[in-house]
Formats: sequence, structure tokens, C-alpha cells
Amino acid sequence: MAMPEGRPKEEMMREKMLREKMLREKMLSGGYGVAALLLLCLLPLTSLAQGSGELRGKVALSGSGEPVHNVKVTIIQLQRSVETAEDGTYRFEGVPAGRYDVSAHLERTPDILARVVVTGGQTAVADFEIRLDTLREQVTVTASGREETAVSSIQSVTIIGSLDLARKNPLSLGEALDHELGVAKRSFGPGNSRPVIRGFDGDRVLVLQEGIGIGGLGFQSGDHAEPLDLLSQDRVEVVKGPATLLYGSSAIGGVVNAISGHEDSHPGIRGYLTGIGGTTNNQSGASAGIELGSPNWLFWANGGGQRAVDYRTPLGTIENSFARTGNISGGLGYFRDRGFISLNLTADRRNYGIPSEPEHPGESEEEEEGHHHEKVRLNPRRNSVQLRGGFRDLASPVSGGNFTFQYNDYQHQEIHITDGTIGTTFRNLTTLYRGVFDQQRRGRSSGSFGVAGFHRDFRSTGEEALAPPTRQNNFAAFTLQSLDFDRVGLQFGGRVERNAYSPDGLRSRSFTGFSGSTGLRVKLSDNNIFVANYSHSYRAPALEELYNNGPHPGNLAYEIGNENLARERGNGIDLSLRRNSSRIRAEANLFAYRLDNFIYLAPTGEVADGLVKAKFAQGDSRYVGAEGRFDAGITRNFWLLSSIDYVSAQLTANGQPLPRIPPVRARLGVETFIGGFRISPELVLARRQDRVFTDETPTDGYSVFNINASWTITRKHLAHIFSVNAFNLGDKLYRNHLSLIKQYAPEIGRGVRVVYTVRFY
Repeated sequence: MAMPEGRPKEEMMREKMLREKMLREKMLSGGYGVAALLLLCLLPLTSLAQGSGELRGKVALSGSGEPVHNVKVTIIQLQRSVETAEDGTYRFEGVPAGRYDVSAHLERTPDILARVVVTGGQTAVADFEIRLDTLREQVTVTASGREETAVSSIQSVTIIGSLDLARKNPLSLGEALDHELGVAKRSFGPGNSRPVIRGFDGDRVLVLQEGIGIGGLGFQSGDHAEPLDLLSQDRVEVVKGPATLLYGSSAIGGVVNAISGHEDSHPGIRGYLTGIGGTTNNQSGASAGIELGSPNWLFWANGGGQRAVDYRTPLGTIENSFARTGNISGGLGYFRDRGFISLNLTADRRNYGIPSEPEHPGESEEEEEGHHHEKVRLNPRRNSVQLRGGFRDLASPVSGGNFTFQYNDYQHQEIHITDGTIGTTFRNLTTLYRGVFDQQRRGRSSGSFGVAGFHRDFRSTGEEALAPPTRQNNFAAFTLQSLDFDRVGLQFGGRVERNAYSPDGLRSRSFTGFSGSTGLRVKLSDNNIFVANYSHSYRAPALEELYNNGPHPGNLAYEIGNENLARERGNGIDLSLRRNSSRIRAEANLFAYRLDNFIYLAPTGEVADGLVKAKFAQGDSRYVGAEGRFDAGITRNFWLLSSIDYVSAQLTANGQPLPRIPPVRARLGVETFIGGFRISPELVLARRQDRVFTDETPTDGYSVFNINASWTITRKHLAHIFSVNAFNLGDKLYRNHLSLIKQYAPEIGRGVRVVYTVRFY
């Protein structure tokens, strides 16, 4: 019977439901029990068939159109992955109807994302085009412990791929991440720089590899490097803001997580070779890696090294600023559909100088007090053994999980160059473990829980044996829960952590605290997202803050620890507005943190051993700031790029600015693509920083002009990438406010860095 025109849709639906109800009642009451039961049993299957569809597509190289095999394609919301076949095609069956983010990932290339709508009973198609060197939205695993798009993460995330890591200065972690949004570098020379996130430094920024600590002492002192080889990494993820829930109380400022890959087996061979050459410090280096795989086994090996001599500035050469690195790693993994286990071995060796203050002829003994002219070099070495494993897709309340066990043996010596004597030896042995378990998704609810901990055995001998031999034990339990609706997402988390210190001859201390967070994500439209996050954080005092007592040239202070320090407690709010469309990629972040019992070094005004005496003290503090990024595509191949970040930090009792807070910084540039050629000139700007701590030196503002360019040649199983980074083209004399030696060691002068990478897959 034809339906009258003009009837409301809701009325027709109600009539349809009423007829179906009457039919069921008639069947049951009329003796059609068996037929009715059969129909009712088939209804869920019919519903399932109508409620699921298929997703397929092809992955090809940009320009040549050649198919790419063994690319990992993932439906992020479902955590389902397949790899492309030899002809570049992939296929998912039984995909529930809905909207999904789908990623295509090939190691050492930028991720590619597509947003796909799957309709019940239909086939959706999503083809991907891999460009090896271009702007891309990225996928993060660090922010929540599982794959998700960076734009939809509750936390603010920056991802730096392998090509960008090589194009920057990869001698040390801080050099490579400097001027990323919200990230600056603390340094005592180019060989030991370390990232500072939103003004947080040292023990408040956690550096990880594959989600677990690397056992170095970079957090402890301004002249200590992070023993991490950047050229062998697939990418580095920077999570800004308190990330204590998943990784620990030392992540109160943020997390830097290096990810090397080797996540799945694949038949055949793939690998890379990278070479670097640069002027101004005569930098040179090379790195190579290979993976040999079968359907279930994967073997990998990486190795390389770099060297740089004393760098030049507009004022001349900075003596004893050389740096050398060398590393090798390898592993074996066994992978099945529902689980894997792998073993990885790493050895890292470094040797770098600590620039010393030039002598000042004619100055009196009193005027020279506080100046250090002794030339010293450090020789860090790290040996590491890591065992990883995991399981997934189980039909149980716990659907999957991952575990990691790692042992790190780290040691470095501080050697006087004039006579070769060893001043101090530091040794840090750490045994770490971490297990994270995924809960079976129930409707809109998902989550994970886990445990983590470590045992640390720290010893130092010699001139800078500031703390006694100390054992540290750490244990934590945590959970992260999510509710996902069509346009709204909620996230809740909590972590309980205990730290215990047992020093020889001094008072033992232990601390237990809770960290928690609540996050809200609202999808304002298909391209716009608003995120709000509240966090409560806890940090135990570091070993060095409790027990150091003696001269510490690496921090330019005679440090006096305090066994009575209380734990730090913080509350913070992060707000973010993000847009990601075909022509605009933008985000604006606002943050405010209040830290009670904030620990800092307070100068006493006295001098000992040529260093200013400073005691570890506590006081309430606050951090406020903003970050913004706006990239606009004028055409598909021509983009305008811009970013700015600002942070202000002070003690709340007297308004005293905290030490080494980065100035307001901005970047302006363009990026254009012509076939496989890319060029991106940029202007880096910084304001004068005169909000300084006691005895801290202000720094002038500066502007530096750089040009980055690359040329990519792709073939079916081969890609060549040539990159040129021309930096400080105006040979500008400028100083990094976060450098501990900025008074006599300005930043590097005009130079060019050339990088060549060949990838085979």
C-alpha cells in the first residue's frame, strides 16, 4: 500500500515498528513457535550483516605510482591492522559501520591518514599515496599507550620523523628537538643538549625509548648527555604537559619517547643508509640499518657514528666543543597473529668536550674567582638488554597487553684533557619493568591498566662524588579509562607511585603519591576539535636533590642537598583548539600549572671551590603559557607555516622568576613542493629574556634565517632523499637563554648540513 505523501518520517517509523511487534505476537500466539524462534535467532545475524562492511584500498608511491608492499594499514579506533600485498593492496572484512581514522605506516616515512565512512553491506575504498618528505598528520602511541591520531589526543603531541631528525643536528637530543612547538634546549655544549618542555627541565622531563627509561644521567646535570642514537629512530614523540599517569612522576613536565620500530614481522628485506656532512663544525656521520624477515620472524641490526670538531661562531671558535658518537644495536623477534616476543641489544659510546670559560688576562684572583678554565671531556657509555612481548585479540575481559623488561649499564668519566687524569666516575645501573593490559571494549567504554617500576643502583667516585652510593626502588600501578561517543570523548586516569631511597651513611627516605587526570574532547565539526584536560600530579624529590653535597661544575653551583624535602604536588589545566583540514592545520594551546613545594636551587651568595653555593629549597610556583601553530595551504603544493610559544614561571610567594625559562619564540616560513623537490625557507625569532632568576644573565632577542630543501627520487623498492639545511645564513651572533655557558659560548654561526638517505623496502 502506498504511503500518503507528506507524512512525517517519525510517524512512518513508529507505524513500521508497531506492525513488526504485531507480527511477532501473532507468530508466537498462532503456533508458529519453531519458525518464530528461528527468525529471532537469525535477527542478530541479519543485523550484523547489515551493520558491517568492507574496507579496501591500495598504497602507492607519490609521483611514480608504484605499489608499496608491507605497509601497515590500521583502523585506529578498532586497533585492527593488516599489511599491503605485493601489489600494494589491502583489505578489511567485517568492519562495523561507522566513521574511522585509517593510517598507513611505513617505517622511517611520515604516516598517512584518511578518514573513512564504512556503511553496512557496502565496500569503502581508501587509497594512500606515500610522500617521503611532506607535511602529514601523524599517529601517536605515547600519549595514551595505544595508537591514536595526534590531533584527537587529549594531550598535546609533537612528532618528529626520521628524515627531520637527520636534517636537524642529530648529535644530541636537545639540538634535534630545539624550536619544536613548546620545546627548547638546555645545553653545556652541542654534545650534551637536552629538551626543555614548556619551561620544565631536568627531573621533570622524562626521556624514554620504546616507552621505558634508557638509564642515563642527562636529567642530573647540565653537562650530561642522553645516550640515545637519533639516526636509528623511526620517530620521536613529544607529549607536553603532565604525563605522569602512564610513565612516572618524573614526567610532570612532559615525555620524550624515541621509537625505533621493529613492531611486526614482514617477509623480505628492508633497510636504510644515511650519510651526513656539515660545515662550521666539520660534522660528518653515517648510519645504516637492516631488517630481515619471514612471516613470523624478524631480525634487525643498526649501527653508525658521528663526529664534529669545535664549532665556529661570529666571535670565533668555541674550544673544546667537539663531539663524537658511536652505536650498534640488534635484535630478534618472533611474531604471531595474537602475540610476539623480541630481544634487543644496544651499545652506545660517546665522547664530547665541555667548553670552558676563556682566561681573562689581567684580572685579579678575586675577579677570577667563580671562573672555570679547566678543559674536561666526558665519555658516556651505555649497554642495554631489552626483552619485549605482548598478546592481542583475546576473547576475554583482558583483550591484550604488552610487557617490557630492560637492564641498563650506564657509566661515564669526566677526564681532564691537560693530563688525562679522571676527575669523577659516575655509574648508574637500572633494572626496569613495565606491563600494560588492554581491557575488552564494552560499547563505548575502553581502557587499560598496568604496573611499572625499576631498581636503580647509583655510584660516583672522585672529585664530583656529590652523593653517596644510593639504591632507589620505584613501583607504580596505573589505569586509563575512556568513553567515546560520536562527538564527545572522556578520559579518566589515575596512578599511585612509590619511591624509596637507601643511601650509604645518610637518612633513607620514601615517598608515595597519587596522580590523576580528567580529559574532555569535543568534536565541534569534521575538522575542528576542542580539548580540555585537568591533571593532578605528584613528584618525589630526586636523589640529587636529597643527597648532593659538593662542587658541581655541570650545574655551575656548589650544591647542598636537603634530606627533609617534601614531595611536589601540582594541579594543571590544558585547553586546546585544533583544526585539521585539507588546507589548514592549526592548534592553539593554553596551559596553567601550580606546583606546591616546588624544588629549586637557591643561591646563598657564598662561594666555595670557585662555585656559587646553592641549596635545594622549596616554595610554591606557577607556570602559565600559550602555544600556537597555523599552517595554511594556499595551493596543494604551497603552504604558509607559522608558530609561536610563550611560558612564564615564577615563585608565587615573591614573584621571583624561575631560572632558565625560554623567551617568547616564533617561526615564520613557507613550504613548496614541485614534483619530488621541496624547499622551505624560515625565519626563527626570539624576544629578549630579562625575567631572570638570581645571578642569571639576561639574553638579547634575535632573528635567524634558515633554508631547508630536499629532493626525493622514488622507485618501486627504492627511494633516495637528498636534503640540505642551510642555517643561520646571516651569520647572526645570538645566545640560547637556556645554555649554562651562554656568556662565553654563543650559538653556531653560518653553515650548511647535507644529508643523503637511501631506503629499500
